Amino acid sequence: IAFITNRSFIDSRTFDGFRRYVAAEFDEIYVVDLGGDVRANPKLSGTKNNVFGIQTGVAISFFVRRARDKDKLKPPAQIHYVRRPEMDTSDEKLAWLSQVKASDAPFVQITPDKNANWINLTENDWDSMIPVADKVTKAAKTKGQERAIFKLVSLGVSTNRDDWCYDFSVDALKTKVSDFLLAYNSVVQNELPQPENTDGAERIKWTTELVALAKKRHAISEGDLSFRTAQYRPFVRKSVVYTDYLMHRFYAQKAAFPLDFSLKNQSINVYSLNSEWPLASFVSSAIPDLNMLKQGNGGTFCLPRQRYTSTGEQIDNITDWALAQFTAHYGKGAGITKDDVFAYVYAVLHDPIYRETYALNLKREFPRIPLYPHFPQWRDWGKSLLALHIGYESATPWPLTRRDVPDTRAAAAGLPPKAALKADRDAGTITLDSETTLSAIPPECWDYKLGNRSALEWILDQYKEKTPKDKTIREKFNTYRFVDYKDHVIDLLLRVTRVSVETMAITNAMRKAPRDGGS
Repeated sequence: IAFITNRSFIDSRTFDGFRRYVAAEFDEIYVVDLGGDVRANPKLSGTKNNVFGIQTGVAISFFVRRARDKDKLKPPAQIHYVRRPEMDTSDEKLAWLSQVKASDAPFVQITPDKNANWINLTENDWDSMIPVADKVTKAAKTKGQERAIFKLVSLGVSTNRDDWCYDFSVDALKTKVSDFLLAYNSVVQNELPQPENTDGAERIKWTTELVALAKKRHAISEGDLSFRTAQYRPFVRKSVVYTDYLMHRFYAQKAAFPLDFSLKNQSINVYSLNSEWPLASFVSSAIPDLNMLKQGNGGTFCLPRQRYTSTGEQIDNITDWALAQFTAHYGKGAGITKDDVFAYVYAVLHDPIYRETYALNLKREFPRIPLYPHFPQWRDWGKSLLALHIGYESATPWPLTRRDVPDTRAAAAGLPPKAALKADRDAGTITLDSETTLSAIPPECWDYKLGNRSALEWILDQYKEKTPKDKTIREKFNTYRFVDYKDHVIDLLLRVTRVSVETMAITNAMRKAPRDGGS
């Protein structure tokens, strides 16, 4: 059988079942990986590096099954793989295909690992480390079945209508949501059979849950709504409408951040699975969003410090099993608590050596945690990072240089300065608008990255003036103007500069720490 397909089945974590199946079903597999996956490597160009001029990578596969005795156990398939250089142009790839016979191609035979990975195989001590979270522990009915550090793990919340459900201003958010409810309730009252396809219903963003609710003639009142603070992106908080009716997916966040806003929590949030970017981790004391750290596939996973029952009872989310592992390794005299474990985990997730050593593993599985020597040092680093990242809004401002040059043309036209929010790493500057520039930004700030952006660049991206995708929001509620938040953003940048510098000082110290022997 011969196929020309998307290349993602070769190395995507979600295709491990497919790889197991074809290895069991066929005798020989030949894969010609033509690359060209622009989404996985933004340095590529679909028109230049992809054989079809598209964004998705391409592969040619041959699956061979030979006649055999049904009574004999079939050995695993022999898998043969060849890949064209990542930066080859489409013309170079097509020329190679036209000139090389399949029998002459430089295939390499590969042996899958236990997780059915075919390429980018790792040889390290990953399996010997402690899982941060796993499905077995999450589903465990008894403590004796738990074998991970955190009992509960959850994706961040997903509204599927961020333009409607998030805003920097809670008053602006309430205005939007009131209009949303007005449109929704009019559909319910008119008893329209297919709400999302009726005249006027295009005013709002429908989801399957909301359609089902409308078909039940369930009206939503203002009293049903709850407004909370969410960690929308790193170092960027927004107000969110936190309600059953307008939230597309809570996942398990109600157990971490209940509807009762008096119940507090902290959550270590990570993004690495299926990502082309290195592990990103950021702690929050506000509701985490699904896309908080996301740049590509997958979503942000959250590891809450506590969890809550439906009645508000608080339960420790770090397992007794995990505490026993740390105590057995470091000794009872170390006096390790679950808060210590939480801080230690956060420190390790920021360890640059850990991230480099296990980069491939972290793209395929939840993190696992090694037990480094000198536990108190790692715990203290973790506590410092937790304090910095949760309390970033109260960090001491860094003394950046501010330069203001009046934009006389904008002023003459009665307009505010034109927003820019652009960073120049080489010059060490940030241009906020046509009047104001910040300079003397420490170089290490650009090195403190969460995925593909530095902390400062996350802030700049989120406060830019953008045209909303939603038609109704664009026409009725496109009121955001950077000038209204300029002073806040400057203050935030000064504080997060401090956080970035101090974070990098800690992670640079981690590079020098011993990782073998001792306690």
